[in-house]
Formats: sequence, structure tokens, C-alpha cells
Amino acid sequence: MTGFPILTDGDVYSQFDYEQVVDAMRAAFAERAAGTLEAPPRWRVDAGEGDIVFTAGSATGPANATGFRVYTTHSGSDDGLTELVAVFDATTGAFEGLIAGYAVGGLRTGGIGGVAIDTLAREDSETLGVLGTGFQARAQVGAACAARDFAEVLVHSPTAESRESFAETADGEVEPPVRAVDDPEPVVREADALVCATNSEEPVFDPDWLEDGTHVTTIGPRFEDAHELPLEVVGRADVIATDSLPQVDAYDRPYVASGADRERMVELAAVLEDSDHGRQHTDDVTLFCSVGLAGTEVVLGREFLERFA
Repeated sequence: MTGFPILTDGDVYSQFDYEQVVDAMRAAFAERAAGTLEAPPRWRVDAGEGDIVFTAGSATGPANATGFRVYTTHSGSDDGLTELVAVFDATTGAFEGLIAGYAVGGLRTGGIGGVAIDTLAREDSETLGVLGTGFQARAQVGAACAARDFAEVLVHSPTAESRESFAETADGEVEPPVRAVDDPEPVVREADALVCATNSEEPVFDPDWLEDGTHVTTIGPRFEDAHELPLEVVGRADVIATDSLPQVDAYDRPYVASGADRERMVELAAVLEDSDHGRQHTDDVTLFCSVGLAGTEVVLGREFLERFA
């Protein structure tokens, strides 16, 4: 086969915008709610010194995209991770193209976070708080600010240089001012919506700092034996949502939301379809556990491929 497009991260970043990413993820969740997005849990294949990991999904409604994302976890690859997204037409099965790199996977996670904040955070939310300054934290800020009109963004990470650099970069990408804060406590206390996007396997804030009415999104480690989020927040949350219940149940380690907390966990698609599953009061604490809904990479990937068609 020849002549099909192959996009790189450079191609994606040259023409994407966060509004497009959030809209694509919102469309994917609409398909999930309608039953036209098939999204099984990811699976791994042992590949010597690492794994090769597949997420496959199919959106057979308006998005009309099917395919898979594959990445490796070998330490010898760039940053320990190499990715490829393959997109097909869900109606005809025709191959649409490839996207090589990290951009699609990271941006779709950010876009999912933006949809979660727009769905679960209070309508009067003004301050977005972010703990973490990596690539995913940046995508979360961009998508959240595309989904909601925040007045300010507060960011903290333990390294002063990292948080100052992040604030300077993000401030040029989003509408509200982005300010680096040298202590996590005011970030958590002042946030109406709080995003945890770290690699920490220990809680990154004191649960007593969390005010009533706050929305919390956790992107990093989310297991009982390794969690960036204080477990007390799970028990305190009035609403616990995730993008994929099958993925939560497929983990081979106990998840942060287990037992009765797992039983009351709902999919974000269900909240979008019926608001009774989501926030009911201004002082509710809502929690979104991002695990990766399969098929969303393919939906977003087709958006980018169409721009280069």
C-alpha cells in the first residue's frame, strides 16, 4: 500500500487547537453514551525488555473511525515510550493513515480532562489549580481553558525552575494568566477545579486543604499501593467518574476506588447523557479518574488526518 498519509508530532502541533481536541473528545463520549463506541481495555504483549501495548477502538456513529494505538515501554526507546496510531474508515474498512509520535495520545488525554472539568466542575468555577508540570499537565491546562472560561491558573511542582518555565509557556497558550506558586497548599485551597498530573506514588497534597465544591481530576498513579491522590478524597467525593469502567476493572492491581467506592463509580459518558449521575449541589466534591478510553485516539487521529487530506 502506498500513498497514505503519515503524520508526525510536528504535523499535529503545526495545526491543532485545543477547542478542536475537546470537541473531538466530546463527540467520542457522545458515541460512548449512544453505544456506538466500542472501547475494550488495553492489552499487553511481552516483548523482551519491555511490553508492546495496544488500545483498539471503533466509533461507528458520526465519527466513523476505527483503529488502534500501539506503544512500547522499552527503556531504550525515546523517553521509554514510542507510539503509533492507525486509523481506518469504520464503514468501509479503508485505511486512512498513520500518526507517529506522542501528540495524539497526550492531547486526547488532555481533551478528556477538559470534557470532565466542563461536565463536573461548578458552573461558577474561576480558578484552575494544577499539581505537576509535565507534558500531560500542559495538555490538561490547554484543554480545560478551552472548555471553561477560567479567570486564572495556579501551578505548583517541587522544582522552582520547572514550575516557572511551565507557567511562562502555558501563559502564552491559554487566555487566563498562569501563575507559578511555590507551595501546593494555596493551589489546592484556591482551586475550583484541581488537576493532579504527576508521577508521584505518594499523595501530593493534604486532603484537609480541599474545599467543599471542588472538582478533582487525577491523571497519575491511581492504585491503592501507589497513588498521587489522597485516598481520603475518594471516600469524600460525592461523585466518582472515569472514562472507562472496563479499563478500571482490567487492572491487575487494586484501584484507588474499590469496594463500595467502585460500585458508585460512573462513566463520564453516562454523566453527559444524564446529569443526575453528576454534580447535584454546589458543595459536592467531584472526582474524575482518567484511565484512557480506547478509541478516543482514533477519533482524534482522524480529525488530524482530515486536516491534511
